[in-house]
Amino acid sequence: MNWKTKTLIIGTTVGAVTGLLAAILIMQRAEKNETTPKLSAGEGVKIGMGVLGVLRMLADITSH
Repeated sequence: MNWKTKTLIIGTTVGAVTGLLAAILIMQRAEKNETTPKLSAGEGVKIGMGVLGVLRMLADITSH
């Protein structure tokens, strides 16, 4: 297996695990508050900006 394939597999796995953990946290918060999970537009923007920040950080790390 070459380095490109390994990188794709690791990145996909990390992304899936991160998404799973985020979903679990959202479910736990909803259960604690006895509500259904709702994601407002503002929260969606915050999440998107956070993801972009992480991607920018990874790009900076790999470019050195």
